[in-house]
Amino acid sequence: MTLTQQIQGKLSEAFSPSHIDVECESHMHNVPAGAEMHFRVVLVSDAFSGVRKVQRHQRVYAVLADEMAGPIHALALHLYTVDEWAGQAPASPQCLGGSKV
Repeated sequence: MTLTQQIQGKLSEAFSPSHIDVECESHMHNVPAGAEMHFRVVLVSDAFSGVRKVQRHQRVYAVLADEMAGPIHALALHLYTVDEWAGQAPASPQCLGGSKV
């Protein structure tokens, strides 16, 4: 099982999302080929109803505590309730670090 699949499974179990998209964006960064370190998560769940954005992030970090302590280097979170979801989340910016500049 890839780390992407592991993240998706944990988040799906914890939040019962109506939409989830977990994308490994490591290829966009200055990391070894095949690395799984940078992720973008779009998660739509009624579990976020009445929950402030900071608390939503904290809840996701708690579910992914083991991964955040180890293999995850960067995690872009786009967290919505069903009512907030417009069908699209912002795209990640291009990496400007390392030798990619």
